[in-house]
Amino acid sequence: MDLEMDDIDEQIAPPKSDKEEEFRPYYPEKVDEEGVITKTGLKKKLVKIGDGWDAPEEGDEITVNFKAKVVGGEQFAASAQGEPLVVIVGKDIILKGCKEGIITMRKGELSIFTVPPELTAGIQLQYPDIPQNATLQFEVELLSWYKVIDVCEDGGVFKKILSRSEVFERVEKKDEVTVKYEVKLEDGTVVAKSPEEGVEFLVNDGHLCPAIAKVVVTMRKEEKAILRVEPEYAFGSTGKPAQDGLSAIPPNAVVNIALELVSFKLLEYITEDMLVIKKITVPGVGFEKPNSGTTAQIRYIAKLADGVIFDKKGHDEEDLLEFKVDEEEIIEGLDKAVATMKRGEFALVIINPEYGYGSSETKTKFAVVPPNSILHYEVEMVGFTKVTESWDMEAAQKLEYAAKRKEEGNVYFKAGKYKRASLRYDMAAKYVEFESTFDEEQKKAGHFFKVTCQLNNASCKIKLKEFREAAALCTKVLKLEPSNIKALFRRAQAYMETIDLDLAELDLKKALEIDPDNREVTTQLLRLKNLRTFHDKKDAALYANMMKKL
Repeated sequence: MDLEMDDIDEQIAPPKSDKEEEFRPYYPEKVDEEGVITKTGLKKKLVKIGDGWDAPEEGDEITVNFKAKVVGGEQFAASAQGEPLVVIVGKDIILKGCKEGIITMRKGELSIFTVPPELTAGIQLQYPDIPQNATLQFEVELLSWYKVIDVCEDGGVFKKILSRSEVFERVEKKDEVTVKYEVKLEDGTVVAKSPEEGVEFLVNDGHLCPAIAKVVVTMRKEEKAILRVEPEYAFGSTGKPAQDGLSAIPPNAVVNIALELVSFKLLEYITEDMLVIKKITVPGVGFEKPNSGTTAQIRYIAKLADGVIFDKKGHDEEDLLEFKVDEEEIIEGLDKAVATMKRGEFALVIINPEYGYGSSETKTKFAVVPPNSILHYEVEMVGFTKVTESWDMEAAQKLEYAAKRKEEGNVYFKAGKYKRASLRYDMAAKYVEFESTFDEEQKKAGHFFKVTCQLNNASCKIKLKEFREAAALCTKVLKLEPSNIKALFRRAQAYMETIDLDLAELDLKKALEIDPDNREVTTQLLRLKNLRTFHDKKDAALYANMMKKL
């Protein structure tokens, strides 16, 4: 029927929306409150409030007292007195319909769940007297639960956490750990066991079976867990022969491992060649670490590989060792390690001879250090006073500091210590980088330090074969002084090493325009010509070989 425009609207309620009304769960917070907590109609009534804020998740192992009945009917199941039910959340047929309610419970909580028939499908297989479309009611008291994790996400290793740790840091694959364990077959037979004090190993190296290394990186210090391990993560198809008076492990055996992470040391490779290693036993506080020139105070005991003490400071009422970081006041390996430490940090530092006393025999207060000795230092970073940052300095202080660092860089350069020299030149240039507070004379001095220190640093980089960094430093100088011959020459040197021959030629020709009588530039141009000829012949030979193969 056509709608007449003049007709009145006789409806007494607004039309229903075609959209489904959004469901909003109500979670009871007070005793005797009840609310619908799922769209499927699961109700929860709070009888007793639990402790804390943590709640179990699906897959966790829970221990509960429960009673179950048909609404308006009789009880059909209950846990026995003193024998609570232990189940996995979401896996148990009895409490399956209560899953969304159980994961809202806290330890010690008692709640009553009213469960519609849609959520209890299959329960009649266990309790055939329950009517098919019956609404059921479960009274559940959550006594405790254990977190259960599928470690490898393939069902190969399940980890049940028995006791959690308050420590924040977790183990990493590069770290060294100490663990205790006991391995049992499913019938309870003990087949492997760690010593009472535990076993120490590098996580990357693994220990006993693959599961232990995979699990330990999920653990925190003093955490305890039970593992259920399938054969592929245990002892595989070969098993393990009997050892230490314990039974053999049969092929394809599923095992249970009681595992405790006793402690771990955060492992850091201080040098790129991995010849100085730091194992953190107690993490430090804050974020600050010493920078070059920092005055540090440390306490340490130094031992040889056989445990003989050859040096110590800060023990037995002796003064702490105070020194400046990166000033060659102590052996290089210890110096580098201390530069990575935070206040309050304790660490074991292992120093190979290349960063220790080398191939020379060294006499100390307590012992003789043989040639090529590996040194073991137990170090505590007691405190340090960092060099004042540039933004906290007056203009005159910045210039004074830049001059001091440049002078130190010159000494290191002449001694062939190019890395140390490079660092000093870099620090000097950074202290005069911003000159907003400088007067005219100070700006001239700042300009001088920026140019000379960056040029000197470029020479260091060339010596260290860091040619792209050298070119970049010269480019910075040329932005300040476009006709600086040293910058053009050194950048050309760097370009020739990176086979950027056209760029090298441009720099050398420009340098020759500025100083036509400069012999070094002329010699370098001749070298460039020979280098270009060599590479042209090499490219021609390569092209000819390619054509032969076609």
